[in-house]
Amino acid sequence: MNHYDSLNLVMFSGKGGVGKTTISCSFARDWARRFPQEKIRLISTDPAHSLGDVLLSEVNDIASPLADLPNLIIQALDAQKLLLEFKAKYSYFLELLVERGSLADGDDLAPVWDLDWPGLNELMGLLEIQRLLAEKEVDRVVVDMAPSGHTLNLLRLKDFLDVILNSLELFQEKHRVITKTFRGSYTADEVDNFLVEMKTQLAEGRRLLQDETFTGCLVVGISEPMCFLETERFINSLETLEVPYAGLFINRVLTNADIEVDRYAEQQNLIKKYLELVANQPVFIVPQQRVEPLGGVSLDALASQIQTIESVELAPPPTIQWPNKVLPSFNDFLNEGCQLIIVGGKGGVGKTTVAAAIAWASAQQHPQKRVRVISIDPAHSLGDAFGKEFGHEPMSLASNLSGQEIDANRVLEQFRSDYLWELADMISGEGSQTDTTVNVAYVPEAWRQIMSQALPGIDEILSLVTVMDLLDSNQQDLIILDTAPTGHLLSFLEMPSALGDWLSWIFKLWIKYQDVLGRVDFIGRLRHLRQQVVQAQKKLKNSQHTQFIGVIQSEAAIISEHIRLTESLKKMGVHQRYVVQNRYSQEVEIDGSLFPEQTIIRLPGLPRSVEPIARIQGAANLLFEVEKLTANIV
Repeated sequence: MNHYDSLNLVMFSGKGGVGKTTISCSFARDWARRFPQEKIRLISTDPAHSLGDVLLSEVNDIASPLADLPNLIIQALDAQKLLLEFKAKYSYFLELLVERGSLADGDDLAPVWDLDWPGLNELMGLLEIQRLLAEKEVDRVVVDMAPSGHTLNLLRLKDFLDVILNSLELFQEKHRVITKTFRGSYTADEVDNFLVEMKTQLAEGRRLLQDETFTGCLVVGISEPMCFLETERFINSLETLEVPYAGLFINRVLTNADIEVDRYAEQQNLIKKYLELVANQPVFIVPQQRVEPLGGVSLDALASQIQTIESVELAPPPTIQWPNKVLPSFNDFLNEGCQLIIVGGKGGVGKTTVAAAIAWASAQQHPQKRVRVISIDPAHSLGDAFGKEFGHEPMSLASNLSGQEIDANRVLEQFRSDYLWELADMISGEGSQTDTTVNVAYVPEAWRQIMSQALPGIDEILSLVTVMDLLDSNQQDLIILDTAPTGHLLSFLEMPSALGDWLSWIFKLWIKYQDVLGRVDFIGRLRHLRQQVVQAQKKLKNSQHTQFIGVIQSEAAIISEHIRLTESLKKMGVHQRYVVQNRYSQEVEIDGSLFPEQTIIRLPGLPRSVEPIARIQGAANLLFEVEKLTANIV
């Protein structure tokens, strides 16, 4: 892997569950061994990191050296801790700027900095990595990123910060004009210095992130059709963002065709596609390991096995064999009165396949009921699972079954139109009698810019409201949600609280300034939105209405993460009745005592050389207690 020795920042990302953490740990250890005089930092920005599970070492937000490689420092970034430090350093300037750009006093605006804004975890991680490199606290950084959809959210934050800083500059310009009007001159103050410092940091961060001699984004994938399609989209997005794509690692490659003939044939065909996709950058293969590579010795052995590949020999398609059903099976969700099923777990465990199979089976069991399966993962792959191209508008899959991939941009644009533009005008004081000349010149435009750049994560709030609306209006009888991997799933489930707190702050602000602000009808609409959010939160915790279904595979890191997820769900009051062990075999049966309050449903490995819809139908037959589920697909 000495191909990357000239780089200082290497970021590993890709579809969830492909082995990003394993390969990033192996890569970081390799760097630390070969550059013993340098300080190497291995960082995770994934909210549900598994560095400790792979390294077999305790990992937290305190940067600590590995016992056997003291020049390799490991850290899982704590977004909340970094946010508190950021507030302590900069909140005074931010509060002062916003006060200069609105009707409200600083004390009224202070609570907004304490709200749990979605997307701040990504922002804090990006700023911390930039600081480490800019201050030369380390020589090289290896980043274990969140799965591809949220990695793109992270990388887009540079543009978000650009717009926010430009808006704050407009607030300050208003202050400059007023000061010059009354005093005849203006002298730069501490806020001007703050803006210069932030702009300098942002420019330097962008330069480092887009410098191919300094930074490389390494993409990890596996030889599965859904992973190939997501990888293709991800690499194209990196090019759009001007983030240097530096190579591809194909993990879990079979080297013996006789071990799993079906999988080997599919693998060779997909490796050929990968080579054609990324012809201008190296492709590495990482052999399938007999046991999970956990701990330093195994990770170092793995690094020595990684090799480049430039061509591949195809294999003939095998005979298709379907596995036998393993009991117990799912109950009939619609007969039980369930309206919302949330399918979640670590990336790459098969959530999308399970969600699609539940939707298919439920629709076939109840032809008179309307069933919809919806993806709210930024890196959508639900359409890939059905072999179709889904979009924001629902697509008919059978007479009573539809599929949809929620487009965050479409949802946000509607939200801006319904609420945010008017909120921007209200906070700026547009239409009031105060300070009209300067106000109109600068402030409304600044607030509209801010509202146009809703933080990453607000789309998850709005997706939840959209789903609840579909159920409340009786447009659908059952909705199955295919969600983002664990860390961002938990953020999604916490969204109602975040939006509720945000709206409460708006109401308090309006009550104090209502004589100046007016806009009674607008506040009424916001109150209705808050009622929807409160109801959504109640329904998430109502076990008759909502069920969470976890999906796992028999790997230590996956099981450990899902045990933590199960504990978090219990604290939230979200009911998890089932855990699905995907790719089950008798040799890798998971101990039921690990999930004592859940029923474990076992889904055996599915044949690979079949059409996508055949896999969905086959999974449905294996998961439910019916003789056979068949129907014509649209």
